Amino acid sequence: MSSSATNPSEHTVFCAKLQRDLPGLDEPPFDNELGRKIYEHVSREAWDSWTEHCKILLNEYRLNPANREHQDFIVQQMEQFFFGQGSSLPSEFVPPKP
Repeated sequence: MSSSATNPSEHTVFCAKLQRDLPGLDEPPFDNELGRKIYEHVSREAWDSWTEHCKILLNEYRLNPANREHQDFIVQQMEQFFFGQGSSLPSEFVPPKP
């Protein structure tokens, strides 16, 4: 085995969110069309930003990830975050002070 073999986990994408070439995810986050689109067009850095943004949405809107309507809302927000005009936080959201 050659030590110069490429690492299959090194996957670079032109990130749709950050608009530059960056390391991508190791695998699609979902086994569907959206998961493949994210894998092909979203960087790890942007995905990490989404997970933080999603936590805020879940908490501020008091969403239940087991609720189908809430899942649909999160998917819609995710698509907007990566491929649309962005996902906005609730107007009442106040970021924590450092």
